[in-house]
Amino acid sequence: MNAEIRQFLFESLKVMKYSTADMDDDTVLGPAGADLESLAMAELALRVEDHFGVRFLEDEAEHFAAMTVGEFCAEVARRARIATAT
Repeated sequence: MNAEIRQFLFESLKVMKYSTADMDDDTVLGPAGADLESLAMAELALRVEDHFGVRFLEDEAEHFAAMTVGEFCAEVARRARIATAT
C-alpha cells in the first residue's frame, strides 16, 4: 500500500505545483526538504483523507512537516488499516 500512497502523494504535489523530481522516501516534507508550507500540508492532508478514507487532526500538519515522505506514507497506511478494520 505504501507504493500506492507514495504515487498519490507525488501526483498530488505535482497538481499543487511542487516539484517531485528530487524527492524520495528520505525527503522531509517541510522546510528542511520539500518545503511544503502549513497551508500546503493542510491541503495535502485533505487530499489524502478524501482518497484513502483516513482522518487527521487539525494540529497534526506541523507534525507531518517534520516527517519524511516514507514516514508519512507509513503513517497513512497504518491509519488506512485501522479505518478498514473498524
